[in-house]
Amino acid sequence: MFKFELIAKDKKSQARIGRMTTTHGVVNTPLFMPVGTKGAVKTKIPEELREIGIEMILTNTYHLHLQPGEELIKKAGGIHKFMNWEKPILTDSGGYQIFSLSKTFKVKDEGVEFRSIIDGSLRFFSPERVIKIQEKIGSDIAMILDECLPFSAQYQEKERAVIRTYKWAKRCKKIHQKENQALFGIVQGGTEENLRKLSVEKTLEIGFDGYALGGLSVGEPKEQTYHVLGFATPLLPQDKPRYLMGVGDPIGILEGIAFGIDMFDSAIPTRMARGGTVFTSIGKLNIRNSQYASDFLPLDSKCSCYACQNYSRAYIRHLYLLDEIVALRLLTWHNLQFLIDLIRKSRESIEKGTFLDFKKSFSREFKQLNS
Repeated sequence: MFKFELIAKDKKSQARIGRMTTTHGVVNTPLFMPVGTKGAVKTKIPEELREIGIEMILTNTYHLHLQPGEELIKKAGGIHKFMNWEKPILTDSGGYQIFSLSKTFKVKDEGVEFRSIIDGSLRFFSPERVIKIQEKIGSDIAMILDECLPFSAQYQEKERAVIRTYKWAKRCKKIHQKENQALFGIVQGGTEENLRKLSVEKTLEIGFDGYALGGLSVGEPKEQTYHVLGFATPLLPQDKPRYLMGVGDPIGILEGIAFGIDMFDSAIPTRMARGGTVFTSIGKLNIRNSQYASDFLPLDSKCSCYACQNYSRAYIRHLYLLDEIVALRLLTWHNLQFLIDLIRKSRESIEKGTFLDFKKSFSREFKQLNS
């Protein structure tokens, strides 16, 4: 059921346009997936996501397993019916959440032992169990269980994580049986060039429907992230989708596209909105600032989203300071629309052969508000 087609490539960079066919529809790449960790993109309903132009969302195995549980989701007819989203869904394996949210956990060759953030109960994720949970959830794309380390990890730790992730990936591939669900491998290795190359070789040896670069956006400087993309992305197959996990800022997305990345996800746009900050064509804007108290312009005069077409900065600031949920809904609407429009314009510029010019122009203007 899963297929990836390359449609066009930029002549001056590695940027490319593609098309993914999944059980629940076709999506265009590059694409950005909003994070619907627990089965919902915070403050938005599926109808609004469709209006924004979202083609695919991400949910999380760790959180859905803890609450409400994969058995209930399966009983409901799968995650698509459960949350009323008929378009494609990718489930993250939950590996990152285990390492980032659990106060204590034990990593073994068999899997990871951790305590639930809900009730403190002892849980265990093996590669096999993670795959079976995702099969019951019913996502279109499942991810292998990987060991994700912080940027501060020592070289020996990163090396062990690469080998362990490889062994887990083999077990994930062996146990995976759901024919209408694609399975993606994950490349680890931190910012170490030789470890990334080793991880790519080992992961390709197994063979997956797509490949993700994990272990980035975990505290490393942006320049090092881009350095990894520069040498690791070309090692991945041309005929498979490439997924950069955890990147959702405009500049980071454009840099990723330039290196040949097809898929992005991040909680950044929704989290920022709840904190009162939005992306605009000339930089980030914090609606809490007093300068917007009597500013009757839209959040971004170049944006066509529902919030910008109907409400002023002054009104949204008024709602935000009163803790009105409508403010968070409008700010989230704008941030998601902003990234979807950025992706759309990127695809158009790749088609025209002007992507690098578009990237340069956008980056220059985006830095104005914060300069």
